[in-house]
Amino acid sequence: MPPTLKRKRSGSAASDSGSDASGSDASGSNKSSAAEWQGLDAAPDSQNAPPSSHAVKPPTGQELRNIKEATDLYRSSSFKFQIDALLPNVRPKYQHSQPLDAFLLALHKLLVDAPSVAPQHPLHASRSLSKKGIAVPYIRPLPTEDTNWKVAFDPPTDVVLVGSWPTRTSVKGKDALRYTVDIAVAMPPSLFQEKDYLNGRAFQKRAYYLATIAAALVGSKSSLPCEAFFESTSGDPRCTNLVLRPSDSSKEWSKLNVQIRIIPFLPESPIPLQRLSPSRSNLRTAAHEEETKEDATPIYNSAFMLMHTPKTHLLSVHALKQDVPAFTDALTLLRVWANQRGYGPGIRACVRGFEGKGMLWASILELLVHGEEPPPAGFGKASARRKPLGKGLSPYQLFKAALDFLARHRFGQDAVFVKSKDGHRFPPASYFSHEAVFVDSSSSVNLLAGVPLSSLDLLRHDAQATLDALDHSSLSEDPFQTVFLQDHRDVFGRFDVVLRVDVSSAEMRAKSAHLVADHGSVYNALLANLTSVLRRGLGNRAKAVAVLHPSSDVRPLTQALPSSSSVLYLGMILDTEHAFRLVDHGPSAEEQESESAKQFRDFWGDKAELRRFKDGSITESVVWDIKSADERVHVPAMIAKHLLQRHFSIGSDAVQTWQSQYDALLRAPDSIRSLYESRRASMGFKTAMAAFDTLVKQMKALDDQLPLAILNVSAASSALRYTEAFVPVAVPLASRPGLPSAASHLPAMEIVVEFEKSGRWPDDLRAVQKIKLAFFEQLATCLMGAVKGLQASVVLGDGPVRKEIQDEAALDIVTPDGWAFRARIWHDREATLLDRTIDPQPHVPKAVKKPLTPEEVRDRQAAIEAKEVYVRRFVHAPRHHRAVAALSHRSAAFAGTVRLVKRWFAAHWLLRSHVREEAVELLCAYVFLRTGARVQAEGAAGIVGADVPGTKERGFATVLEFLKEWDWTKGLVVPLEFGERDASVTPDASGRPSTRAAWSLVTEFDPEGRMWTSDGPDAIVARRVTALAKAAWDGLCGLESGDGNVKRLFHHPTDDYDFVVELNLALSPRYYQNVDADASVWAAKGKYANALPKEPVSAVMPGFDPMTMFHDDLKRTYEDTALLFYDVLGGSRIGGVWVPNLRTPRPFRVLGGFSSIPVPKDGNKQKEKSQGLVVLNENAVLAEIGQLGHGYVVKITQKGA
Repeated sequence: MPPTLKRKRSGSAASDSGSDASGSDASGSNKSSAAEWQGLDAAPDSQNAPPSSHAVKPPTGQELRNIKEATDLYRSSSFKFQIDALLPNVRPKYQHSQPLDAFLLALHKLLVDAPSVAPQHPLHASRSLSKKGIAVPYIRPLPTEDTNWKVAFDPPTDVVLVGSWPTRTSVKGKDALRYTVDIAVAMPPSLFQEKDYLNGRAFQKRAYYLATIAAALVGSKSSLPCEAFFESTSGDPRCTNLVLRPSDSSKEWSKLNVQIRIIPFLPESPIPLQRLSPSRSNLRTAAHEEETKEDATPIYNSAFMLMHTPKTHLLSVHALKQDVPAFTDALTLLRVWANQRGYGPGIRACVRGFEGKGMLWASILELLVHGEEPPPAGFGKASARRKPLGKGLSPYQLFKAALDFLARHRFGQDAVFVKSKDGHRFPPASYFSHEAVFVDSSSSVNLLAGVPLSSLDLLRHDAQATLDALDHSSLSEDPFQTVFLQDHRDVFGRFDVVLRVDVSSAEMRAKSAHLVADHGSVYNALLANLTSVLRRGLGNRAKAVAVLHPSSDVRPLTQALPSSSSVLYLGMILDTEHAFRLVDHGPSAEEQESESAKQFRDFWGDKAELRRFKDGSITESVVWDIKSADERVHVPAMIAKHLLQRHFSIGSDAVQTWQSQYDALLRAPDSIRSLYESRRASMGFKTAMAAFDTLVKQMKALDDQLPLAILNVSAASSALRYTEAFVPVAVPLASRPGLPSAASHLPAMEIVVEFEKSGRWPDDLRAVQKIKLAFFEQLATCLMGAVKGLQASVVLGDGPVRKEIQDEAALDIVTPDGWAFRARIWHDREATLLDRTIDPQPHVPKAVKKPLTPEEVRDRQAAIEAKEVYVRRFVHAPRHHRAVAALSHRSAAFAGTVRLVKRWFAAHWLLRSHVREEAVELLCAYVFLRTGARVQAEGAAGIVGADVPGTKERGFATVLEFLKEWDWTKGLVVPLEFGERDASVTPDASGRPSTRAAWSLVTEFDPEGRMWTSDGPDAIVARRVTALAKAAWDGLCGLESGDGNVKRLFHHPTDDYDFVVELNLALSPRYYQNVDADASVWAAKGKYANALPKEPVSAVMPGFDPMTMFHDDLKRTYEDTALLFYDVLGGSRIGGVWVPNLRTPRPFRVLGGFSSIPVPKDGNKQKEKSQGLVVLNENAVLAEIGQLGHGYVVKITQKGA
């Protein structure tokens, strides 16, 4: 008998449907066999199988169907495998619940056998319990001696296991929170009276009932190994429950990481339910008892109705689980998604309003499966009734349908009534006082009661962003990670504007006892009013304004009322099309006495004023004053601060923002700015581009004086596309004398000049370079003759060695206003000549070609290097410039994000020396475009994409978050539109980067992704970037506590360097750009601050930076010895790391490539085989660096010295 062949199964066998066929196949049963082929569903003929123990049978028909289903229903088969792997890891281990079951049985016995307590006055009852260490969690207003009702206790009529534990739909929470096992304890109806719905009387009796159970649990007669606490959902005293956690002595059920929550409820009561309609008023805050004069109490009534629903909700979820096979998995996915975004409990900041809303997620799925209860005519859109999707969807399809509902539904406008067996319990019109309406299938409670509309705006935004990620993810990023595994609660990476607010001293301007009573506490009423005011004040400036704070925590039984966090966060997601306008218009002058005008003036206070505008209209307006264009992005935060001050007496000292700290990093020190302003300097990107346009016109006006007419002048500088780290500054030439050397740097902006085509260009590469020099000389002469005060000079060389066939000549132009440009000439035939030198016979097979002579090899290598420079400088640089400039125009935050990220790379000694500026721009472009967003056609507004950062602060945080998680070994496809297409180029990041270029940034015109990374970063630097990004991200998250400054993210640690070279600060022309620049370095030292310098005025040299040149020389000289790092933006130190293998002893050889020293002898233990070994002579290299940098180097410090 041949050995039985068993088929190896993949994860796809465990399909969601759990069909019998795949289950039997996966079991490895060998009972079925067939003598002949019987179709796809039949087993293959084992007799014809090859005689090998590793033979694999063809897939059965069921397996093929499972594979196709995984692709069709789960986005991809790999996505389904990831879901299958995720689900067991976010659920409790129900099979280990035996100790918990035993505890629950003991708890049930204790509750049923609890002794009754006769009716007594609530104050007397609380005094007796306080002697036992139990505080009764009465709600406010507290009972008084004049209270005419009594409290009592009888054993519960029923004890029911409710919630997600009995239905096995529990999901792991965030921040290592425990799973919760809910036990509903039915309070006897005899304890309540018909009028108990008024003024919270039923909640007072519920509080005493709960306190009595707590006393029984912690009493001396109780033997249960647990600790008891009070917990109030969302900080509402009316929703106080009892939480049991295993004590230290109980190790059996503590392994489950669960807690038990006891919830008193009213399955039946003498209170008529019509009294709990959302439109009824059940609080008497006025002196009289006329119900018609009181406003509705929707939050109070919803809290009351929740006491009737625990068992109903349990049955509803159980029925869904039985009817819809995919319900459990879909609910798990939806709750994991929600938890990762703060729509659930957590220690970190969570979205306001979603605590204790677990039934909401199940009801959303129920709505999709069963459909919607039709509203009557005149209430919402009756025609827009949501049709059921059916019960046969996969978990992923149900999950995505839920996201689609959340992304599309207008919560503030359209009410939702889940399909109910008995129709509407309350008239739909009675929900008018609720901000948002989502009534469950029992038609008892509005599940969105107490959820601010601003939080629902954020929920809608997050759902749309997730759909974008699922539908439009790039090839380089797995959407599963983003959707289910990534924690999105980090406020700086989530919101465009973040405010940290201390509300400990807040007072509502419009105090309302009714509002406080309806929301259960002053704190909850304050937050409800605050979110409403901010949402109204910001209007269409913000897509979402969310209040975030930690969820409610347990408290000891001695504490009656819950405590609330005094610090909360306000997060704004901006609509950049409207967010930064400076004027808000109100009613016109003709409506001065109208109610709307009075409300407008009352809302805005002293900021509201009558103004006449250019079109002649006179309206009530609010104008936000700014001092500079950079402050325009502060307008939303300014609005929030004003409203907090006016309506809640929260001063500016209690509100913290970080925008100004980021701005300071991109701005010269105030003393330098004052110096520039006193010399009438020109500043700004638009001013620089205006100077460029002027220069282009001046150059094109010289066509009659040049041998060839200028066809085009292209910009290729970050200063001309808004992405230079510092704002361009130009000091007029006449005002430059006397500038401190630490602020004398004059950056040169690269431009490319293209002349009209001509056949008179030589065919010799060396002659082409000579012709370029002649053109530059003629152009310089003509420009200086045509523009008074303009300076132009021809410069040569990109390094210490001249390369005759490489483009090295340039023309430095300094305008009278002080703008500097470096022009280069693009001759398209140069590429053809270089190709001929590289391969003079491209059509001859390589095997037939003659071997090259040493001279031809040198010429070929020189041509390859020259071609790389040519392609980068004249082809890719202008194209890259146009694409990035277009993205800067379409996105308000992109340019600022790039500037901050460049500043960060430079502050950590990486920019330009290891990471090109263009590579940084591509990384930022990827972050802005990765979810399918695209730069729109000319004339269109903005970038399409729900999760595109709206401010530079959020953009910077998002880039850091990406860098810390990016697997750079797989490359990156940047979906940047260049405005022109090449069908022969297909972006693909699958190729592994070379050993020198660790990063591969693939674009439409750079399929290999090496154009801007061929010189670095290498693998060492790439790992360094990842480590720095992780540390910066941790520091950014640490700012949430309110301590520290943004600047610390830009402080570079030097502990990992083998040596650090200290430089002379006074000789650095860019020192003023240093993160920690010392103003005393450039402060005037003489008696008179405005005295002219005694030393002769040096010539203007655009782009001259001796410190960067010194670093470049060291890097070139010691390329094989050490890895050097330097901050090109005013750095004061150079860090170095020795090449590791040079510290390992090796045999001496002549021209070894590094300075070496014999291995020191170790006494008599020196072995003969180790004689003649050498290692790196570190001291000699450092001494050479000191000599090379004489005058520039102040000190060299070695690690450990």
